[in-house]
Amino acid sequence: MTGVRKSLARVEIALKWDPSPSGAPAHDLDVIAAVYGADDPYGDPVHLVHFGRRSPDGTITLNRDSRTGQGFGYDEVMTVELDRMADRTARVVVGVVIQGDGAKTFAAVPGTGIRIREGAEDLALDDLAAVADAGAATVAVFTRDGSGGWTADLEVRGFAVGPDEFTRVMGGR
Repeated sequence: MTGVRKSLARVEIALKWDPSPSGAPAHDLDVIAAVYGADDPYGDPVHLVHFGRRSPDGTITLNRDSRTGQGFGYDEVMTVELDRMADRTARVVVGVVIQGDGAKTFAAVPGTGIRIREGAEDLALDDLAAVADAGAATVAVFTRDGSGGWTADLEVRGFAVGPDEFTRVMGGR
């Protein structure tokens, strides 16, 4: 993955994985977005968007959620409308986390894949193999630049933490 230095407007983050074998506990992966304000872009998020939650202003939507990985292609899809975000928003960090106690890693979940695109253009594709020993990973950091436009750093960074801890550390430096 790499950096995208253009003014982004509406970005889609899509996640896929293979279902567990018959009789085994389901793999449940989630896309999470943390929104940070301009007054504290590395502090506590202004709000989190994940399964069961949405952004208060409607700029981040979880369009599809899967708890098993069963489906065709990308099973979980989130849309981030950067161009509609309030000026007081400075950063949006998007990550993937495996639900559970934090002991399961991406190495245990076959067929993982993340796709980040704007319109029909793929900005990044990744299989999360570089963070196989992690149970959570950031996949994109969208940052408002000096002119008010949005750029992206599309780098996968793994964390050996569970879902609750991940929401606290994902936006740190």
